[in-house]
Parts: sequence; structure tokens; C-alpha cells
Amino acid sequence: MEPSSTPEKYKRPSWDEYFMELANAAARRATCDRGRSGCVIVRDKHVLVTGYVGSPMGLPHCDDVGHLMKKVYHEDGRITQHCVRTVHAEQNAICQAARLGIALENGTLYCKMTPCRTCAMLIINCGIKRVVCDKKYHDGAESEEMFKQAGITLDYLHDEIEMYDNQ
Repeated sequence: MEPSSTPEKYKRPSWDEYFMELANAAARRATCDRGRSGCVIVRDKHVLVTGYVGSPMGLPHCDDVGHLMKKVYHEDGRITQHCVRTVHAEQNAICQAARLGIALENGTLYCKMTPCRTCAMLIINCGIKRVVCDKKYHDGAESEEMFKQAGITLDYLHDEIEMYDNQ
């Protein structure tokens, strides 16, 4: 007779894990393979809006016509490359809220990695109070500092840097 195996008890996801899973589901709609990321903005444990990386409405997508790469030359000598064809997931979620007349005040934003500087400024001005990222962005120090100065809580589910091609 074989020893009885006890089935593993189901572990219900935390709210942060749940909303990050929704952000990852939104990311599956992204149209740029350099950063297939999604975003969910919630308040009081209710989803307000979602967004994903994609070109502005009616314009061609990276997946269809390729990337539109630009180099950024930093003061410390680093050169980074960015695809500028697409709108970031955070920006698209904020735009969706604006189109629908949904206030984001005191909300929590869930996203793949530390928002870029531009997204961080928009997040601050929307009144979002907490940002939860799955991982860190390799160039996220400025955003982290701005969130700190603005009194926005920044949490990471994983303490590693998100890696992708042509960073």
C-alpha cells in the first residue's frame, strides 16, 4: 500500500499578487516585444482601469512594422535605447481613466517594473498614492526618488531588475 499523499492546501493570492496577475494579463495585449507590460489601477480593492504598452490609436504597432528606436545619452556617459513608437502601460491606463472620467486620487497602480521618469510624473500628478511593481527598472533611480519626495509608497514584489534586449 502506498503512503497517502496529502494534497497541498490552496493558497489564496494576496491582494497585491491578485492585482499583479491582472496587470500581467493586460500585458498579453501589448504590441511591443521589448516591454510587453500591463498596468492596473485600483482603489479600495476595486479595479478602476487597465492599460498596456501599445501605439497610439490608429498608428502602426511594433509587432507589425518594427521598433522606432532612439538613443538617450546620459550625463554619466551611458547610452540607453528606447522604443518610442509605443505609449507605456501606465500612460495608457491614465489616459483610459481620463477618457472615462475616472478619478485616480488615492489609487494604487500595479505594473511590471519601476515606472520611467515620465510615467512617474504622471502618476504623481494623478494623485496615486501607492505603486506596486513586479520588478525593478534598470534606470528607475530617478523615479524612485521622485516617488519618495512626493510621498508615494513604492513596493516591489521581487527585488530583481527586469532584463530585456537592447536595454
